[in-house]
Amino acid sequence: MESQAVAWLAARRDRIDPAQAAPDRVLFARKALLETAFLVGLRARLAPAPLDGDYAALLDTIQDIAARPSYRELIARDEAALLLYAGTYAALRLCGREDPEFRTLIQQSVSGGYAAVFERIPYRQLDLLHTLELCGIAHTLPSMAEVLPFTLLHNSPNVLKLADRDIYALTHTIFYATDFGLRRPSGPGSFDRGAAVELLEALLVLTRGQGNADLVGELLCCLLCLGVRDSEEAHTAWEFLLSVQEADGRVNGPQGVVHPGLTDGDEDYGHWATGYHTTIVAALAALLDRSPRVLREARPAAPAPRQDVTRPLRRAVEWLAATVRQHDPARWLPAAAAAVHAADALGEPDLTRTLLLDYSARLAEADAAVWQEHGMEVVGTFASGLRAHGITCDSLDAFLASTAAAVDLLDTVPAQAAPSVLRLADLGLLSPRRATALTGGATTAPPATPEAATGDLPGAWKHYHLGKIAGIVRDLAREGKANHRLTRDAVAFLLAQQSPCGAFGRPACDDPDEREQALLSWTQSTSTALAAVHTAVAPAPPPTTAEATARAEAGTPAEAGSRVS
Repeated sequence: MESQAVAWLAARRDRIDPAQAAPDRVLFARKALLETAFLVGLRARLAPAPLDGDYAALLDTIQDIAARPSYRELIARDEAALLLYAGTYAALRLCGREDPEFRTLIQQSVSGGYAAVFERIPYRQLDLLHTLELCGIAHTLPSMAEVLPFTLLHNSPNVLKLADRDIYALTHTIFYATDFGLRRPSGPGSFDRGAAVELLEALLVLTRGQGNADLVGELLCCLLCLGVRDSEEAHTAWEFLLSVQEADGRVNGPQGVVHPGLTDGDEDYGHWATGYHTTIVAALAALLDRSPRVLREARPAAPAPRQDVTRPLRRAVEWLAATVRQHDPARWLPAAAAAVHAADALGEPDLTRTLLLDYSARLAEADAAVWQEHGMEVVGTFASGLRAHGITCDSLDAFLASTAAAVDLLDTVPAQAAPSVLRLADLGLLSPRRATALTGGATTAPPATPEAATGDLPGAWKHYHLGKIAGIVRDLAREGKANHRLTRDAVAFLLAQQSPCGAFGRPACDDPDEREQALLSWTQSTSTALAAVHTAVAPAPPPTTAEATARAEAGTPAEAGSRVS
């Protein structure tokens, strides 16, 4: 990966020359020059062999550009852009190409009372400190240990709420604080390595789901900078990067990485501009991975998760059970079923007894189409709640009996219908043996949540799609990932949307009917999600009769783990 990526960069090294760039592309060329120079400087620093081939060709180009007065003297004319030039000098210095005149210009700018002291956000301050360290330039600025406590990394951000710019802030904080893997941050201002690794791995899941090779590469680099090689997420990140690297070594950047106006219809330039940075990142990851100088340490344990959803879930069930009774049961049966399911997960079925009595009476003569409309997951949950309380509902009993009779006439059912068949068996309407024959021994284990769906979490947060977030949380919890950082942060966000009354969501509208309908919908989906989380972190209940029979006949021990449908 590294050699191909560097070969692609070297073949297009004229693009990093500001003197050859169109006027509106000069600044972009200077940025690309700096980043390419930094890769070359790190290669000289991290690998023992002398530079040769494509790395040497890049270094010669960088030195030629930096030697021009038209480039280096801009330091004195635009001190706010100091890092654009200081980074290039640092790379030359790391490669043994010391340039005293260049160094003097940088030292004068640093000492001039502005370039090094104007206010920067914390990770940019770390960038300055690290660059000056590599330049060997003296200063009186605060140390990295003093700046780190103000960074995003140090303050446990919620993963869902991080924009791309925030993730770049996190990755660069780690780059500078670890000196690209050559040291471990220490002191009172350092960050928790275990928590940092957990955060990086959670972000890798999101960015892979979004297909963002640039951020996947940077996050992988960060794991390597923290000494971590034994990470499943790192292995998956490598597979992803290798799969997206093109035959000539280029790795495409994310959509929107370059403003369309910059390329101005020039496809060749656009092909370079949208890929050069991600290609550098891929090469850097490979360089860090093979470097004998980068720290190598065991993956640290993540902090013990502490998240109890019992009280919020109980409050939601109480509100949902009371509110849904004020509405048409034919329409709001799914919300009632969600309340019943959540109360059952809590082990407090009496929370919905009044609701079940009310709805069973009001639906006693309902047409079969009412039950058919909502499907077996909703109807079966509602029926299970009625059975637990010894409550009958004539129309529901008739519907379930006819459904079971129709199913019993089939030879097999498709895999997606297996949960419904097992539900009929649990209700005593099909024998466990017959259910096994129909489903082929399938259980109710849900399919894995696609990474693309998980990658939608930040967008769902941004657009306040609580139902979508709740659905992903439910699926992750059912897959055994209730304590994953992504799930915990998503749950933390959902819990923050609960009102004192127990309902979830902030409709941001004034119409009472619109507000209540939105709250009912959000509380229904969130209650189901929290019930899955509560069940996953609580001791597992014994499997249902149908599940146990299905596993036994499929040759799977019942104690291998049950799942809540």
